[in-house]
Amino acid sequence: MIVKFLVNVSNFMWGTWMTVFLLGTGIFLSIRFRFMYNFRKIGFHFKNTYGKMFKSGEGTGSVSGFTAACTAMANTIGVGNIGGVATAIVAGGPGAVFWMWFFGLFGMSTKACEIILGQRYRTKYSKSMDEYMCDRSFVMKNALGWKKGAIILAFACFLLGPWTCAVQTESVTGSLKQAFGLDPRLVVTVLGMTSFMTIFGGLKGISSIMEKVVPFMAMIYILGGLGILLMHITALPEAFFLIIKSAFTPMAGVGGFAGATVRDAMRYGVARGLYSNDAGTGYGIIAHASAKTDHHVRQSSWGWGEVFFDTIVVCSVTAFSIILTNAYIDFPGVDSASLTTMTFKVSYGQVGAWFIAISITVFAWTTIIGMYYSCEKSVNYVFGDTEKNKIATKIYMIYYLIPCIFFYNIKAQSLWAMTDILSAIYILITFIFIITKQKEIMRLFNDFWNRFIPAKERGENVPDVVYGTIEGE
Repeated sequence: MIVKFLVNVSNFMWGTWMTVFLLGTGIFLSIRFRFMYNFRKIGFHFKNTYGKMFKSGEGTGSVSGFTAACTAMANTIGVGNIGGVATAIVAGGPGAVFWMWFFGLFGMSTKACEIILGQRYRTKYSKSMDEYMCDRSFVMKNALGWKKGAIILAFACFLLGPWTCAVQTESVTGSLKQAFGLDPRLVVTVLGMTSFMTIFGGLKGISSIMEKVVPFMAMIYILGGLGILLMHITALPEAFFLIIKSAFTPMAGVGGFAGATVRDAMRYGVARGLYSNDAGTGYGIIAHASAKTDHHVRQSSWGWGEVFFDTIVVCSVTAFSIILTNAYIDFPGVDSASLTTMTFKVSYGQVGAWFIAISITVFAWTTIIGMYYSCEKSVNYVFGDTEKNKIATKIYMIYYLIPCIFFYNIKAQSLWAMTDILSAIYILITFIFIITKQKEIMRLFNDFWNRFIPAKERGENVPDVVYGTIEGE
């Protein structure tokens, strides 16, 4: 009964209107930004993101831009790339992958807006944490002046946010049981203990681990997926055209695949793409607020960097692996991370199952930790820069891990439905911010473009001018 209710609510919130709303907003913002985060200036964005991975960054902030991005990618590169993509293909067919790409391409501009808002309206906590921070509540108060709404939102975020992490533990316990036969109770105990020890170290402890673990595991997973693509290299063009064709025409059922309409492809492609890259949910506001940068907009290059790596690279590796091996057809009833596990098992034997189980475990672990940082900011907002904040955050660590440890055995369908509902609520709030502060975002964007980008790169035959800091900073 509860499962059916959650699924119905999720289906309503993720109906055609949400799909059109997300895609339409992403396209609109991309036009406003003159496609700077989509097709143009890719070299500039690469230079300011992956090209500065080992630099501490200039300007004010708590951690480097790359470190902040790794904390953000801990949220994005996870079970969504492995289990979420599989779920999208099972429910929406191969065409869902196209809409995942499409949303990711234009979601880059949406993510950039979030990052700019987080940088612009961040607050420095000196007494309790020595950290720059921001989240949806800080923006709601500092940008819109909605103090009561900000308090309500903060309570909702830190109370409900942890429950989305049950998706992570469900995937981990299922994969490790399938690959190694491990008792789920043992798995969640170890996962809970290691997560607690990591988050207890605060921002710098979390960030230090994320910047080492996330890139390394992502590259290992990509190499494993590329091996499958090489095994089926001659079928790769056919798989690509199947994705494009299925995005615009219904796909009939075959084998264990029940078939899917174009509407299904769009709905699940956009929804799982969103869960994977977080473009529009407001998490970009939180993770990037702590970054050291000389201008709010420079950090927004990660709007391109994160979404490109997460959706265009990692999700594509999973998608092509599943489609090329026909796993979504040959294994009826298998869904989520278990389907990806079977994909790697078919390709590499039992070693493949072990590999994907370990990958899922590490990705889920980093996502749980990254998500904690996001939820903690709501606690920080409620208690302010006081001694009470120190006490509250320690207590919150225990509450945060309860869903992860004790509710891992809820059905995947229910967990994904709950996650979709919360994501939809976060989206509506975040888009209120973006629409309301659109002029401010564009002012900062144009200010950065005119002040920090060389005239010849802008295509203007005028001497470069160096200005001071932004007025009002």
